[in-house]
Amino acid sequence: MNPKDATVALKSPGPESHRARPHSAPVPNGRVTGGYVVKQLVADGLLSASDAERFKQSGGRERAGHPLTVLAEMNYRSPQADRQLLDLETLTQWLAGKASLPYFHIDPLRVDFTRVVDVMSSSYASTYSILPVAMTATEVTIATCEPFQTGWEREIEQITKKTVKRVVANPIDVARYTTEFYKLAQQVKGAARTGSTPLVSSFEQLVELGGKVEANDAHVIHIVDWLLQYAFDQRASDIHLEPRREFGVARFRIDGVLHQVYQMPAGVMSAMTSRIKLLGRMDVVEKRRPQDGRIKTKVSSGPNSGREVEIRLSTLPTAFGEKMVARIFDPEVVVRSYAELGFSSDEARIWEDLIHRPSGIVLVTGPTGSGKTTTLYSTLKQLATDEVNVSTVEDPIEMVDPALNQMQVQHGIDLGFADGLRALMRQDPDIIMVGEIRDKETADMAVQAALTGHLVFSTLHTNDAAASVARLLELGVPNYLVNATLIGILAQRLVRTLCPHCKAVGEPVDPALWKELVSPWRSNVPDKVYKPVGCLECRRTGYMGRSGLIEQLVMTDAMRSLIAQGSDLTQMRAQAARDGLRSLRVSGAEKIAKGVTTVDEVLKAAPPFVS
Repeated sequence: MNPKDATVALKSPGPESHRARPHSAPVPNGRVTGGYVVKQLVADGLLSASDAERFKQSGGRERAGHPLTVLAEMNYRSPQADRQLLDLETLTQWLAGKASLPYFHIDPLRVDFTRVVDVMSSSYASTYSILPVAMTATEVTIATCEPFQTGWEREIEQITKKTVKRVVANPIDVARYTTEFYKLAQQVKGAARTGSTPLVSSFEQLVELGGKVEANDAHVIHIVDWLLQYAFDQRASDIHLEPRREFGVARFRIDGVLHQVYQMPAGVMSAMTSRIKLLGRMDVVEKRRPQDGRIKTKVSSGPNSGREVEIRLSTLPTAFGEKMVARIFDPEVVVRSYAELGFSSDEARIWEDLIHRPSGIVLVTGPTGSGKTTTLYSTLKQLATDEVNVSTVEDPIEMVDPALNQMQVQHGIDLGFADGLRALMRQDPDIIMVGEIRDKETADMAVQAALTGHLVFSTLHTNDAAASVARLLELGVPNYLVNATLIGILAQRLVRTLCPHCKAVGEPVDPALWKELVSPWRSNVPDKVYKPVGCLECRRTGYMGRSGLIEQLVMTDAMRSLIAQGSDLTQMRAQAARDGLRSLRVSGAEKIAKGVTTVDEVLKAAPPFVS
């Protein structure tokens, strides 16, 4: 068989000496058989003779499917002392060792499928159970679950003029991604053929990039559906669709870090953006001004199949077209406990005391993406009982919840935060949440709401808790009203948490660095800290999920006295420390000592405490 449609135009192939060759093995026609696998596992002491006999009697050798897949379904354990489970990845690594080839886990986030699928046709890949996964100027890496089949290797080298590097991957991934990569690449190319990208000579023409590709084209619909499902599977919190001069880029934010998923023609990117705007009931024609929208959909596959998710959409006109960011909100986050959000027991106790006050203003502060929304919604969800009227005014509404009365700010009809809050005051609320205090008018209305007996939650964008007091004063709120209404402030950041499956003990923390981390407080250097390693569970990053760093400022008589005197921010921070405030970095130090995260993560996320 010839690898049809193999396109690569490069110089001569690499040297033969770099090619890894497997040792000779008694495998019929090069295919791995159940009999061979069982026999070799028993010989290597990984499978007991009794399990091998049970496998034979159960007809495992004759079952359809790759022998490794069939054997992995039996859930056998090694008879050795560690009693290791013979799962698919373990067996695949073992097979790679028998073939003297590298083991390879296929991570779709790191495979440029639009490029590698041109190495060979889909039928050729399926016939030999192989899949191209990487390509350089001189080498193409091909994953296989049949490492003793080598007949195709010479053909690929002749066609591509590159050295073939063979690696072993598990058979389920090879089959799944062979279908997925080729189908998706076909959809991208099919969509690209429906239109062409015009030359750009002015800004007005920039918004027409790729306009000939229809948003309702079947190829585009499939690509968008795949993109959303893929984001759910990869635990992405945000999807970025970014137009560039000659192509578009799709990126996912996973655990706070952006990963490029793939590149595509500019016309296809524009059509995908238009398709998502249609789903979000946005103005598809208008591309010159920012827009907001939302989608409510369900996860269609995977462990969370059937779960509803909210997707908040935001577009922005850029030099090369319309950029879109889709933020994914899982409604399940609003029922998380404080411990799951990152609160220690002491921090949760202080927060519970604040949110159950009869009136006053409680602020949550931090930059975009620091977890403010999750903390606020989790809090409001607990407070929204049948006996309480909880109302919000937001821009936009982050997550729609039936337990809350939520109002959307509409700037087009002059309905801002202050106007919305003024209207809410006539709705007999008990608890009010204002999306953000941005100006003096909104701040004044929040103060008035608190003075009239309401508990008011809101957010500010400041670096730490004490800076929020200074920000209110800068907005023009009189210091006596700040003292009368403000009861507490929570500052928050998010850090990546170490993967529990692979984290390992790391080098001890340098005492000088630890002193700097917890300054101006004192704390003993932990006896043991952990470092990221990387495994299949965490997609080789060493981290899985994120947790909050918490800093809480509770208003005291001493702090109110400083505010009344017009003291500066440095004096307020010093007083907050004397009142028991634990800074963001101290909260991070506690998580480092518990093995939850690393020093680098805390230093990157939390600013130093300046007093």
